[in-house]
Amino acid sequence: MARPRERWIERIRAMLERAGYYVANTHGVRPSSFDLAARRDASLLLIKVLKNIDALDAEEAARLLELGRLFPATVLVVGESSGASGLDDGVVYTRYDVPIVSESTLRDYLEKALPPFLYASPGGAFARVDGDRLRYLRQRRGLSLGTLASIAGVSRRAIQLYEEGQGAEASVVERIEAYLEAPIVRPAGVFDAPKRVRGARGRPAGGSEEPARPPAPTGDPLTDGVLAQLDEMGLTVTVTVRAPFDALARAPEVLLTGVGSVRTAVHRAEVLHGIARVAEGHAMFVVREHVHRASIGGLAILTVTELKRHRDPDGLLEEISEREQP
Repeated sequence: MARPRERWIERIRAMLERAGYYVANTHGVRPSSFDLAARRDASLLLIKVLKNIDALDAEEAARLLELGRLFPATVLVVGESSGASGLDDGVVYTRYDVPIVSESTLRDYLEKALPPFLYASPGGAFARVDGDRLRYLRQRRGLSLGTLASIAGVSRRAIQLYEEGQGAEASVVERIEAYLEAPIVRPAGVFDAPKRVRGARGRPAGGSEEPARPPAPTGDPLTDGVLAQLDEMGLTVTVTVRAPFDALARAPEVLLTGVGSVRTAVHRAEVLHGIARVAEGHAMFVVREHVHRASIGGLAILTVTELKRHRDPDGLLEEISEREQP
């Protein structure tokens, strides 16, 4: 019988699929920094499900954000409570820069195209003000800064800051919008698509230019040898921790790499292949021992010797693509 958390993850998965997302479920492989990977058009989401959002620590948040940067993907935690208090609907919470919403907030976005507008803060909820729109509405009504400040119950300087795009408390926003009879806030932007990062050296994939660095050693000779081989091909490789794959590179498509035994490959095959399909990329698993199978469940299987035959990413991706075919 499925446990409550597993049922919750499946419910969110079904919600995403109804909204037109193609979804890969990763919670069957442990440990993992995310539970679901979902794509619709150009939008890729990595979702972590937590009953109590206070369980998200700085280290886990950093891993999740790093994965979001590498794919690139929008990272999101779906939570139920913080301490003994339930999460408010329509409000975005944050822990270590990771956005967090309730299941109901996610449902409103997926089913009604209604994004959240409020952020949680120690002093209450606040919203991002559309400064240009606020200025336009104020000037169209012939209101001075002082007059609008009096209506809103804030200082003249506060209105100036709002018109520069600063956030405002929800109660202040409600008073201004009620008087102007028009919305003045921007969506929280939690579902905005991130920028792409670099892939193979010399192949920009968007984002800022960063000098290529060799992958960090893991201490495992087999894994380090595979990573070194990918690095020699000109790929920028990042070692991952608490993920269903051991490394991620772009060639320029996403290339997920697992390393280990055939038994481990069998265990991870469905998840790795699913994530690669959702990310519109590729996945391979490299083993030391000789195998008679080119793939397992759509996951390309290569021996160390077969990997060493390749000198560039194009040839490697061509072989992986052939092995991914049923």
